[in-house]
Amino acid sequence: MTNEQKMVKKSFLNLRDNLVKSFEKIDGGKFNFKSWKHSGSGGGTMAIIKGKVIEKGGVNISTVGGQFSESMRSRIPGAKEDPSYWATGISVVIHPKSPLVPSMHFNTRYLNTTKKWFGGGMDVTPSNKFEKEKKTFHQKLKKHCDNHNINYYKDHKKWCDEYFYIKHRKEPRGIGGIFFDYLNTEDFKKDFSYVKDTGKLFYNYSNYIIEKYKDHDWNEKDRIRQLRKRSRYVEFNLLYDRGTKFGLETGGNVEAILMSMPPIASWD
Repeated sequence: MTNEQKMVKKSFLNLRDNLVKSFEKIDGGKFNFKSWKHSGSGGGTMAIIKGKVIEKGGVNISTVGGQFSESMRSRIPGAKEDPSYWATGISVVIHPKSPLVPSMHFNTRYLNTTKKWFGGGMDVTPSNKFEKEKKTFHQKLKKHCDNHNINYYKDHKKWCDEYFYIKHRKEPRGIGGIFFDYLNTEDFKKDFSYVKDTGKLFYNYSNYIIEKYKDHDWNEKDRIRQLRKRSRYVEFNLLYDRGTKFGLETGGNVEAILMSMPPIASWD
């Protein structure tokens, strides 16, 4: 691995450890860890918690390599010249027990072909009225983005809104967030700083919002609304999510790829 690759891999591992530690403290339960090997080279570790506060949560990390298939090479920057790739990433999905706490998603990755880039983002999917918290969430996102580039919030929010849209339902998955891909400004330190700070923001926000609402009372109507909203989460991840498709097409671990699925969901 190059020095850059080692730095990114280490950063994602440290974030994983910090998230696991903080979620275990909030929940009182423990993550179960399971390592897996990639069909090419490398592999990853899946960490899953099923607790009292977090009904199901996953914090996955992986570093893999291989060659893209013929059908994928035209879709991946730099893969036409050489199908070899190297990638490292962290992916987090939290489905809280309380319907008053939103489901949350975060991932960041660093992918190298003959070209190099970062990708990732974070978004929130509440099932209840969340207008005040939505405003606060986006204020935090804008402040974070503005610290790195004045255009990032506008551009990456728009990308998120368009990406996390359930076309067949004609509705957004949640209240949005930020999403970016193919990020390479030719300044590795600058791009890496943005990615690391996105991870810090998710760490701080997820801990804040779970702690704030986890002990509030809720009723059966809240639960029914939550399970129906989760069904939309399932539909998007199985039909549209690029990370799901990428993982399956490149021989990733199926359990780790599908860890984003909620433990229970319902359809009308």
